[in-house]
Amino acid sequence: MDILLTGSVAYDYLMTFPGLFKEQILPEILEKISLSFLVDSMSKQRGGIAPNIAYTLALLGQRPRVMATVGEDFGEYRAWLDQAGVDTTLMEVVPGLFTASFFATTDRSNAQIASFYPGAMGVASKQSLTEVRPRPDLVVVSPNAPDAMTKFAAECRTLSIPYLYDPSQQILRLEGSELARDMDGAQFLFVNDYEFGLVSKKTGWDLGQILKHVQVLVVTRGKDGASVYTNGEELFIPTVPEWEIVDPTGVGDAFRGGFLAGYAHGWDWVLCGQVGSLSAVYCLEQKGPQVHSYTRAEFVGRFREHFDDGGRLNELLRD
Repeated sequence: MDILLTGSVAYDYLMTFPGLFKEQILPEILEKISLSFLVDSMSKQRGGIAPNIAYTLALLGQRPRVMATVGEDFGEYRAWLDQAGVDTTLMEVVPGLFTASFFATTDRSNAQIASFYPGAMGVASKQSLTEVRPRPDLVVVSPNAPDAMTKFAAECRTLSIPYLYDPSQQILRLEGSELARDMDGAQFLFVNDYEFGLVSKKTGWDLGQILKHVQVLVVTRGKDGASVYTNGEELFIPTVPEWEIVDPTGVGDAFRGGFLAGYAHGWDWVLCGQVGSLSAVYCLEQKGPQVHSYTRAEFVGRFREHFDDGGRLNELLRD
């Protein structure tokens, strides 16, 4: 299956705070909040939602394409993705701009505070799906410049290309009417449980109403697993026990990559979710969204310690 991912491409600056954010907040004067956190460590990682998802897809034997605008500093990142098995030919360098940057601080409880500088991502709408050849089987519309997200979703509808809508980090920037418009007709909607609440509040749609507009809704719930809603059913996806918790950055993207790898093989929704669950844990156990790695044989072996695939994951070993 030819999966094309649109969305942010960024360098992630990941920091750790040894305390708890909640202990630093004074609710009675929240409107005057002014905080600075002295962090213990910082690392620079390759990130951005589109290549994060693509990286896990590539680990599981797919050859995803990423369409995005990047900065002049993208050279080594492109080489990394090419080597990993991601098709970067649609990643366009914008002269005079840096690649987007994500700054995230994580506390002792894995709560996270983050900021994002768009850089070259800010002109992502200059690209167009109408010019992409061959036409993809599925497009992922993930957080990006808001006008680009709007454009790509509209082009998917015009061109009759199935798409996965993943507004996540841009929900705060999008109006309820915009979210409703771009959910309508989407094959998939992916959100975490908090984002689901925001989408519901902004659109005025409850669960039942959302399911009238999207074919498959996936809600991730961190340590409490995930739910897949489709055809009037709720399918529960449990988590896989982690060996250790290192950093949560990119875990949701890894889940999406695993889920889509299963979808590309035509597996049922539960198996897709289970593959996503294990993919997410591999990411959680490393510091950075593209640091985890495994052979497909290692993945299948660990999967079978927790789930019964009925032999279907043998396809990963033959790819």
